[in-house]
Parts: sequence; C-alpha cells; structure tokens
Amino acid sequence: MSDRTRVGVLVSGAGTNLEALLRACRDPQFPAEVAVVISNRQSAPALELARAWEIPAFAMPAGDYGGDLAERDRAMLGTLRAAHVELVVCAGYDRILSDAVLRAYSDAISNVHPSLLPAFAGGMNAVAAALDYGVRVTGCTVQLLEPGELDGGPIILQASVPVEPDDDLESLLHRIHHEEWRLLPEAVALWSTHRLQRDGRHIHIVPARAAAHS
Repeated sequence: MSDRTRVGVLVSGAGTNLEALLRACRDPQFPAEVAVVISNRQSAPALELARAWEIPAFAMPAGDYGGDLAERDRAMLGTLRAAHVELVVCAGYDRILSDAVLRAYSDAISNVHPSLLPAFAGGMNAVAAALDYGVRVTGCTVQLLEPGELDGGPIILQASVPVEPDDDLESLLHRIHHEEWRLLPEAVALWSTHRLQRDGRHIHIVPARAAAHS
C-alpha cells in the first residue's frame, strides 16, 4: 500500500468533481489517491467514470437495505473501512450522512457546496437560490462536515464567482463547477499533507515548510 492518503469519494450524479480529483491524482507527486467510489444511486454516471479509471465503485442505494438509511450508512462505513479510507470526500453527494459516519471520520469528511457558505446552505439547489435571490456574487466552498447543522462545518477553501446580468442556471453552474474542480484537489492535498489546523470553527492553512517539520 502506498503512503498517499487513501480517499473515498461519495457521489450521486455525473462525477465531474470526482473526475477533477482523479486527474489530480494521476500526478505521482499528488499526495492522495482515490481508493473507492460509492454512490447512493445505481444509475449514477460517476460509477462508470470511476470504473473507467479502474477505481472500485459500488452502488449502495437505501432500497437495498429496506429503506433503512442508518443501515445503509453502516454498510457504507464498512466499505470505506475495508478500502482503508482515511479521508472521505462528498462530491455531489445528495444525502445527509448519519452521525455514525460523521463521527467515524471526525474532521476527515470534506464536502463541496456550490455557494459561499453560510449563504444558501442546506440543499442541492444553491445555485438556483442564488439566482432567485439576485446576488451579485456567489461561488463554492470546500468544508469539513460534522454532526449538527447541515453544511455548518468549518470552511477549508472558498472561491467567488460573479453573477453576470445574463446568467441562467446553466451558465452560472458551469462557472461554479470550474472553481470546484480547482478547489477540491487543493483541499485534498492540504488535508493529506497535514496543512489544515483547526481551531474551533476556524481552519488555518499551515505553510508547507512548517507542516513538513511538525
């Protein structure tokens, strides 16, 4: 087993953030590797994407567990542990994780959200909500997840995206995605090289040289 951080990625849709991370991991100097991909949907295109990259990929819909979300999450936790996952990444995952998963990977579950949190938290329609609200600037956030408030964990990285006068949902989402594809690998690399230092709600990014000597 390599000394790169083993990452488990949770997905529900097309897997564009997964692909961005896989491309980053292709660099032998990148400090992490995707060990397993799990989806709550049998039909998620991200599963086929993972398999095309020769990454183990599993569909674990709640229906396979009698609709018991807690039971499904326990099974998912078992799959993550069997793959020796150290960091979990929610990349377009549209279900709330149980406290059992959040506690098992305390400060080791990152989430990509398409807004500048805490604005437009708590759902999958953040981009549409930003447009409807009439904001001039939105963006994306990579944060740590923890039990409690939905999308309320500490923020690792954010990027702003201006809202243009002629934007519709598709055009704004496209530009936000490009920032997500940049931020997610960066956040994974920071976590994997021990450069994230948490102080309550605040996360400080430690300089690379200091992290190497800590």
